[in-house]
Amino acid sequence: MEINYYEILEIEQSANKDTIKKAYRKLALKYHPDRNQGDKEAENKFKLINEAYEVLSNDEKRAIYDRYGKAGLGGSSSGFDGGFSDFEDLSDIFSSFFGGGFARSNKKRANNEKFNSQLNINLHLNFKEAVFGCKKTIDFAYKSFCKKCDGSGAKDGKTQTCPKCKGKGQVGIQQGFITFAQTCPDCKGSGEKVSERCPDCKGLGYEEIKDKVEINIPEGVDTGITLKVANKGNIIKNGTRGDLFVKIIAKEDDTFIRDGEDIYIEFPVFFTQAILGESIKVPTIRGEAILKLPIGAKDKQRFILQNEGVKNIHSNEFGSQIVQIAITFPKTLNDEQRKLLEQLGESFGIKDGMHHEQKGFFEKITSWFKS
Repeated sequence: MEINYYEILEIEQSANKDTIKKAYRKLALKYHPDRNQGDKEAENKFKLINEAYEVLSNDEKRAIYDRYGKAGLGGSSSGFDGGFSDFEDLSDIFSSFFGGGFARSNKKRANNEKFNSQLNINLHLNFKEAVFGCKKTIDFAYKSFCKKCDGSGAKDGKTQTCPKCKGKGQVGIQQGFITFAQTCPDCKGSGEKVSERCPDCKGLGYEEIKDKVEINIPEGVDTGITLKVANKGNIIKNGTRGDLFVKIIAKEDDTFIRDGEDIYIEFPVFFTQAILGESIKVPTIRGEAILKLPIGAKDKQRFILQNEGVKNIHSNEFGSQIVQIAITFPKTLNDEQRKLLEQLGESFGIKDGMHHEQKGFFEKITSWFKS
């Protein structure tokens, strides 16, 4: 049974070019091999979709197909060969899959600037600096366009049309049965190539200048937070200096565990303190606090100390400190300690190696042994 190109693209025979392209884009994205790795059926479907689009997007081939079917096309549609003559059409179809307009947008920026005015750097802080804030002097280097070549990277600013892409800023590459548009590797999408490098900037189009700035780190910053320093970024060709963006990377602490504005700590509690429900001193990020244990506190039990956490940089409210207790027991006992513990056990009803609760438990299951 002969395949029907209209059915493959899930469109009516009367569909216009725009509808054909939309249908192709939708199905090509759905069955693309990168999204269906190892799926042979999806791969075959993708080939048919491309074959159908190659014919139906071409007015001449479509007219022949409508009148004589696939046989009328002879060998011209024996399989998709990636034969797009217009890279912009290819870019439009696959832009949503690859996240943008390929070299067209790259070329536009490359013709104007070789770098962005915005400068991004990382700043490493220790745990205490991030929690309580500090002042930091940052050494960095920013880019400034080369005045000698006007940022072109070419001697005296003279460039020539890139011979590889013929000035288009993009080239086609073949991957299997499909052709992709890619930024020209020779001219980086500008469409122009330097014939002789600028001696001042060595063809880069910019120079790097060392600088330093002192910034105030607010209390409560954490990894991922970015601070903006105005007018400390790169200088582009129109003389404008952009902004510096400082991304915080905070180091973890060996004792305190931070989760946003909350602080977690595991604190050892001696078994007698837990039994008696004593008040104990626990460390906090600001010093110490008193924690009143309930009588018979359990191992791994958690207690919340309000407002003993980190200050929120937006609301200025403080988080909590969560104390998880770890009950500890003596590893050895002297004669006096053993005697005191035995007396304590007897006072709670332990006799002949058994507590009354344990005795009641055995009585409940005696029926198991009788039966």
